[in-house]
Amino acid sequence: MIPQEIIRRKRDGDELAAADIQSFIAALAAGQLSEGQIGAFAMAVWFKGMSRTETVALTLAMADSGDRLQWADIDRPIADKHSTGGVGDNVSLMLAPIAAACGLAVPMISGRGLGHTGGTLDKLESIPGYMITPDADLFHKVVKEAGCAIIGQTGTLAPADGRLYAVRDVTATVDSIPLITASILSKKLAAGLETLVLDVKVGNGAFMADRGQAEILAQSLVEVANGAGVKTSALITDMNQPLADSAGNAVEMRNCLDFLAGRKRDTRLDSVVFAFAAEMLVKSGIAASPHEAEGMARQALSSGKAAEVFARMVSMLGGPADLIENPDRYLARAPVEKPVPAARSGWLSACDARGVGVSVIDLGGGRRHPADRIDHRVGFSELLPLGTRVNAGEPIALVHAADEAAAERAAAALALHYRITEDRPGLTPVIAGLI
Repeated sequence: MIPQEIIRRKRDGDELAAADIQSFIAALAAGQLSEGQIGAFAMAVWFKGMSRTETVALTLAMADSGDRLQWADIDRPIADKHSTGGVGDNVSLMLAPIAAACGLAVPMISGRGLGHTGGTLDKLESIPGYMITPDADLFHKVVKEAGCAIIGQTGTLAPADGRLYAVRDVTATVDSIPLITASILSKKLAAGLETLVLDVKVGNGAFMADRGQAEILAQSLVEVANGAGVKTSALITDMNQPLADSAGNAVEMRNCLDFLAGRKRDTRLDSVVFAFAAEMLVKSGIAASPHEAEGMARQALSSGKAAEVFARMVSMLGGPADLIENPDRYLARAPVEKPVPAARSGWLSACDARGVGVSVIDLGGGRRHPADRIDHRVGFSELLPLGTRVNAGEPIALVHAADEAAAERAAAALALHYRITEDRPGLTPVIAGLI
């Protein structure tokens, strides 16, 4: 196998044979390719695309580049959810324990921030002691005993994706449908899932800004996953503003803990969490209808059972047992917190959600290069949703920054990411469709 020949053929628009794709991915996993070769391959795919046959071959090659997990001793449906990435999207952190509290086993393999979006693993690393890459035995034990475990890719689970994922993040090749499909599904196939529900984001803060492109991606994911034997559906959700009222790492983790403890509710976040819980429970056969499933999920949350599951997961993976009760004891706060005043009176009518995500990176809460260290303390909280009436000078958000100068810059940038108008805006439904 000559890597540059495979890159050249894809660059020229040829369809690659499954054997060539398998050879390239095997070399990638073995560390035999340079970052330049990996980036060139990703860029060739971005420009020329892949057929469904090529995408299936890429997905299977990446899934087979490491171990495949087995759950024969767990007497629960094995299910998971995955998001294509958004701003203020911490759904997985609440959804996994809610689904587990309702009778599912959820081995959730999550990723880091990609491009302007936040990563579940980066948020979890806000928790002191939390092990995002436990060994296989501990991962299995936590899923079996707690009901869910949210971890990152280990070195033996779809290792080819781990390296390709990091290169895509810094080479402007994130928003390629074949690469997104293979990246997401390779981890899910390797995780031994029976059912999967996908959150495909659409809007200015999503990798798919166009509804038609989002539907194409959702269709690709659903067809490839079902073809590989995993019962899969996808919800298309709106990402024209941050999903939660926080964007960052520790601030989103705090939002999750408050949600699980019943200390707060966020309408958009609430809608998405329970829509996905219902889809997971129906797809797995736990509930007969979405209405029944949502009722089960809401009961799991209100009873405190979901919070208990989350606390046990955190404790078993090395974090503090009382995190939910005492978040301020463990989640670091930024030294500077500064309100962002509304520039004028009126209605919050539009948001550049991508810009909000980039502003988090500028604060130090994301990466420009794969090796960058993240400042988990920084970000935004108390973000007002679109459709809110504000008066000039009233805060539309709170900046969390490492110093006063960074806070000033972030506040000025965030103000520019929101449009305030005299007329009340029409709002886009947060759940846009089901595939």
